[in-house]
Amino acid sequence: MSGKHSKDYNAEENEEIPKAFQKNNKDESNGKKTKKKKKGLKIFGIIVLILVILFAAIVGAAYIYINDKLGKMNTVQLDESQLGITDEASSKLSKYRNIAIFGVDSREDDYGKGNRSDCIIIASINNETKEVRLISVYRDTYVKIEGHGLDKITHAYSYGGPELAVKTLNKNLDLNIKEFVTVNFDAVADAVDALGGVNIRIEEDEISAINSAIRNTAKHTGLEAEYIENAGMQTLNGVQAVGYSRVRYTEGGDYRRTERMRAVIEAMFKKLKDKSIGEINSFADKVLPEVYTNLEPNEVLSLTPNMLSYKMSESIGWPYKTRGITTDRWYGVPVTLEENVKQLHKEIFGEEDYTVSEAVKDINDA
Repeated sequence: MSGKHSKDYNAEENEEIPKAFQKNNKDESNGKKTKKKKKGLKIFGIIVLILVILFAAIVGAAYIYINDKLGKMNTVQLDESQLGITDEASSKLSKYRNIAIFGVDSREDDYGKGNRSDCIIIASINNETKEVRLISVYRDTYVKIEGHGLDKITHAYSYGGPELAVKTLNKNLDLNIKEFVTVNFDAVADAVDALGGVNIRIEEDEISAINSAIRNTAKHTGLEAEYIENAGMQTLNGVQAVGYSRVRYTEGGDYRRTERMRAVIEAMFKKLKDKSIGEINSFADKVLPEVYTNLEPNEVLSLTPNMLSYKMSESIGWPYKTRGITTDRWYGVPVTLEENVKQLHKEIFGEEDYTVSEAVKDINDA
């Protein structure tokens, strides 16, 4: 499997036989020993060869098996030249793999244009330290969407699917995102159930809103609704976890909701790391067909070897500071966009004196 270190076994049949074991007509006993040694070396070589062949067969079969599973994903190609990545962002963020995760409000197998991305999370992987940080981008954030002017970032996916949504993130936040993963309500509920639920702490003032969201989620997914009765740490099933992550109208509003979404993802990550191969296999069978992405199977495999070494670090919500305005609807305006982008690059990417791109400056002025 990709990432495993295999030993380079070499047959030793052709090694030179030491003189002490070479046939000597004057010493028949030595000759017998030589024959035995040669026979021993040949047997050893054959055993090694068989092990190498078996190892190669197992690895090859596993690779084909995994690729077959990953082939169940719904994949699409994105034109990288159209994703708004500047040369500077590509260079400065070269050690970070930033992947956009979109949760769309689609209830069926429809992941393209026309669906708003209610959940926008950037999974930022530090390739050197294996640290993973989740950056939630608030859905009502006022940004520039190419071809559509200033609008809520949640609408970018609706206007142009994942390509425009990724481009909007890159242009407004000076990022280097090339990859995305999109899921809907059904996929998240199924994923949580496949993991045996997730452990989440429920607060007393959340129960009523969560139960309302559970009722709606069950209606749209066709799954059974089991309601929350008590506060405290508990194991949520799929419908409950989706309901919990979608609660918006409590103290903290959308800001608190994004924290809940990150909490569910982090809880799922912890559960998956503790699963056996067989359980991960069942999880993949259930979830992969419900994933829409531009990640190729070999790219997913490239993440696999290091999965157990990944460390979930503190997550954040972005932008840090906003000012609400109401025109035709409510918008969260970054105050200012330039300062929010600077803080992001300092906190997540360690750039102390970051200078934003000209594109961000232009949007900031707008």
